[in-house]
Amino acid sequence: MAAAAPIGLPVHARRQLEPEPQCAHCDLPVPVTQVEPLSERQFCCDGCRSVYAILHDAGLQDYYAQRERTALETKSPQPSQRKFEELDEPSFRESRCQPCANGVLTTSFFIEGVHCSACVWLLERLPRVAPAVVEARYDLTRSALQVSWDPTKARLSEVARVLDSLGYTPHPSHQASSITEQRKGDRALLLRLGIAGAAAGNVMLMALALYSGQFSGMAAEYSALFRWASLAIATPAVFWAGSAFFRGGLAALRTRTPHMDLPVSLGLLAGYLGGAVNTVRGQGEIYFDSLCTLTFLLLVGRYLQRTHQRRSTKANDLIQALSPATACVIDGESRREVPANSVAVGSIVAVDAGVRVAVDGVITAGSSAVDTSLLTGESFPEEVAVGDRVHAGTTNLAGPLRVRVESAGRETRLGRLLQSVENTQRERAPVVRLADRVAGYFVVAVVAVAAFTLLVWWQLDAGHAIDHTVALLVVTCPCALGMATPLAVSAALRAAAQNGILFKGGEFIEELARPGVIVFDKTGTLTEGRLALVSWCGDESLKDFARAAEANSGHPIARAFQRSGESSLSCSSRTEYPGGIRAQVAGKDVLVGSRAFITDQLGSVPAFALRPLQAQAKAGRTPVLIAVDGEVRAIAGFADSVRADAAASLKRLIELGFEVEVLSGDDQRVVDSVVRQLGVPFASACGGATPEAKHAVISERRANGQRVFMVGDGVNDAAAMAAANVGIAVHGGAEACLAAADVFTTRPGLDAVALAALGARRTMRVIRTGITLSLAYNLVGIGLAVSGHLDPLWAAILMPLSSITVVGAALRARTFTAQQRS
Repeated sequence: MAAAAPIGLPVHARRQLEPEPQCAHCDLPVPVTQVEPLSERQFCCDGCRSVYAILHDAGLQDYYAQRERTALETKSPQPSQRKFEELDEPSFRESRCQPCANGVLTTSFFIEGVHCSACVWLLERLPRVAPAVVEARYDLTRSALQVSWDPTKARLSEVARVLDSLGYTPHPSHQASSITEQRKGDRALLLRLGIAGAAAGNVMLMALALYSGQFSGMAAEYSALFRWASLAIATPAVFWAGSAFFRGGLAALRTRTPHMDLPVSLGLLAGYLGGAVNTVRGQGEIYFDSLCTLTFLLLVGRYLQRTHQRRSTKANDLIQALSPATACVIDGESRREVPANSVAVGSIVAVDAGVRVAVDGVITAGSSAVDTSLLTGESFPEEVAVGDRVHAGTTNLAGPLRVRVESAGRETRLGRLLQSVENTQRERAPVVRLADRVAGYFVVAVVAVAAFTLLVWWQLDAGHAIDHTVALLVVTCPCALGMATPLAVSAALRAAAQNGILFKGGEFIEELARPGVIVFDKTGTLTEGRLALVSWCGDESLKDFARAAEANSGHPIARAFQRSGESSLSCSSRTEYPGGIRAQVAGKDVLVGSRAFITDQLGSVPAFALRPLQAQAKAGRTPVLIAVDGEVRAIAGFADSVRADAAASLKRLIELGFEVEVLSGDDQRVVDSVVRQLGVPFASACGGATPEAKHAVISERRANGQRVFMVGDGVNDAAAMAAANVGIAVHGGAEACLAAADVFTTRPGLDAVALAALGARRTMRVIRTGITLSLAYNLVGIGLAVSGHLDPLWAAILMPLSSITVVGAALRARTFTAQQRS
């Protein structure tokens, strides 16, 4: 009889004992209404069922094995059901598609919904699902899919619909031409690097034969052969592969701004001319092995720098990624999809619930709640009705809206904001690196000492004057000075990336190494960026009613209820209103919503609820009332919880000499509540700041000479980041935020921000040590050359030793190791 006991349990209790079915595609729980008792596989929705069928029909079942290896628990993307007809317009093909061989066209899409290696695996097997596609390559760093397809077999809109049917919504990218130019530059530099490397290897072999021949004897004709062969091989390596250094040296002379390229080009030219003269004479030293090696090493350093200096996405790409590519225009009784940037001012567009707004305009019909966090950073949705203004990039959460268009595309508030990001990045003056500042003085000193050496030895011994001067220029050729900094920076960039910190360039390491004021956004930066149920006043059993009423809603409050636990009750009907929801749960009439919504539905709020409501508001929380059968019986408090590591990370930054501040778009009371929870001495904490206000504050401070850094995660922070000395985007930030930032972290929390500042300081210490060693070596070499104790041969031998020593020290340094606390 004991085994039969569960049969007598209530239905909801028996369900808790039974294993809950999981979706065969996304592994999420299957709602009771979707369960098919006789089916072997269960699906949580029709979208998952369709994607599962597509994958198996195309023979791509390995997708699930790939996904299991990533061990990520995340919801699989769902199709948007768009038609993508705008991709077939001739203007789109002319501006966004690149022609390839055999009539194939290539374009680039920004892809939504990619979260693991299984997604990448599936995207790159697009040709198996869409036969017109020749090749698909996904760039994880830019969330961009490059697609090559045959336009005679299918239209681009058909390819886009296949992607969308797999759950990965494509958005047009504007970067195809810039990527092509970037690749051309990379190939040209790699070709020069390869020529210099091949020349260095061959000339060093011949130099080894020549040096050996000086001690064991070598026939004059073989010595001449090796000399002339070295000259022939070194000529293209020095003057073609190393042409960038000569152009830089010439520019330094024209602009009267000495920098590293000037002594490099002088050393290369002097060494080449000296070696060429001695080759013609048939006696004396040649330096072609050192010259080719020097050229190769300097090109390696330049290539390493280039790979870490990929600039941000342009404003057009960001607009496409953050706002819909199309808008639904109302034309009489019909609706049609048109490109969002071509919607005429005055047109009426429809914005359905759950859809992102594509234009700026005024609501002419409907009421809803709008998620404005993308633009303002406000964590709680804004209630809107007829006459209110909505902006592109915000999300309609509740009811359908009709909006009269005031601006579209680049003229929207989002477009202007992102354009200001692009303009600020373009106008921002480059940082002058420490090595460049030292090199300016070093160049002048070396040239002056070389001229002095030539003049003095010409008077003392004209036959050795050239040799001593060449020895001076060779031994002081700033290979170590030029290589130590870029290699130390490259090693630091690599170490930072391994620890979840990505710098867009080495110059930002130098900027971040010096203390200043770090301004933090609140939502998603100091906090988790999502609402959570943090307090409950009233009957605990009503939580089940509230969760059931809010099930399957996309509103942030509803999602917070859903995350707080599972409901054992079922909801028979549900109606969403601006500010709340009305549902029938277990035969009871349940209301869940704001004070205004409850007042509108019931006529008033009972007196006993007023004090808890005031306490919630004072604590910076969002109060939600729960009424059952016309009676308010509970009050829930929601807040954006503080990150677990925020306080410790902020204290670490203060120990490093930084001041910390908060500049948020959220309500001032919410900001004050977060500051109290952190318990950190902030210099200031300001709420209610718009994106434009943030940008103005940061710009003004920097114009006044203050060193200011901005840390954030949203589009509302992007312009301020671009205006700061260094913008830092935290893990999970919006695409525009990542593009505007100079540094972004790939792991959750603020610990990576503190490690970035600490690692930057260590890196500058390594660079200063390398520069000091290089200068000390050069001073010794200068003394030996000027006094006549160093001939060109020994100068050529000693010159690489300093580079090996300095570069070795730079590469061995531990800069971004979290365990090292100094």
